[in-house]
Amino acid sequence: MDLNAIRQFLKVAECLSFTDAAAQLGVTQSGVSRAISRLEQQLGVRLLHRSTRRLSLTADGQVFYQRSAPLLGDLAALGQELQERRSCPSGRLKISAPSAFGRAVLMPILANLLKQHPQLSIEVVMSDRMVDLVEEGFDAVLRTGDIRDQRLIARPLAPLTWLTVASPEYLAAHGTPKHPDELSSHNCLQVRNPYTGRAVPWRFIEAGKESSRQLEGNLMFDHGDPLLDAAQQGIGIAQIMAFFTRDAMAQGSLQPILETFNPAPHALSLVHQPSKQHSAKLQVFKHALLQAWGE
Repeated sequence: MDLNAIRQFLKVAECLSFTDAAAQLGVTQSGVSRAISRLEQQLGVRLLHRSTRRLSLTADGQVFYQRSAPLLGDLAALGQELQERRSCPSGRLKISAPSAFGRAVLMPILANLLKQHPQLSIEVVMSDRMVDLVEEGFDAVLRTGDIRDQRLIARPLAPLTWLTVASPEYLAAHGTPKHPDELSSHNCLQVRNPYTGRAVPWRFIEAGKESSRQLEGNLMFDHGDPLLDAAQQGIGIAQIMAFFTRDAMAQGSLQPILETFNPAPHALSLVHQPSKQHSAKLQVFKHALLQAWGE
């Protein structure tokens, strides 16, 4: 079958007008009409009801439209994929990452990537909310936890580890807790869960099992990034991802506590649609990410 004729039929079926379809395709109305007539002859069925007043699909036309539209879309995606595999990374790469990870880990990776590939542009959404990869047009997202959607490809990365930290000044003034039970008498800095409206519970490993505790403090944030600054200011104790505390720990403005009770690492994955798998721009990003934060 003539793929060009099928493409023209699909456009006519969408517009229900030879004139509008021809204008959008950049061809003549008579050319579109002849192409669809040839297609009907090849198939041995009528695809369109034609009259002077209106145009509509026949029952066979409906079936042909419903089956051929996704097939032609797949062919177009395949053509684009093959072109991208042979080309240098270019165009816009849209990604999303948890805010703290984006700031502390992803930024240096992106800086090097843009130096190496000047034709590439990157749009980054640094947010702790669960973005919609498909609806919001992301090429890939970094996502924590288990990935249950089997329609997506998830590449595991190095897991995220957590530390409970405080400033030396806070510990000197309030004492150093030796067990999670003692945190009830300390100021525990909080983050509000946007879905439940409650403070995110702290996690610990006790007697080989993970437990969670709903603790209290006089300062709560809408996301986790400010916890680092607040803990460094000596306001209270915080539970923070380890990578985010590296500089503060090296400078001595924070120190770990309750290390024998550190919670289990949290899974982190790079997630994308199968159709993006061979995209040149996604491949170079994935390679750079795995070099810096691979398992």
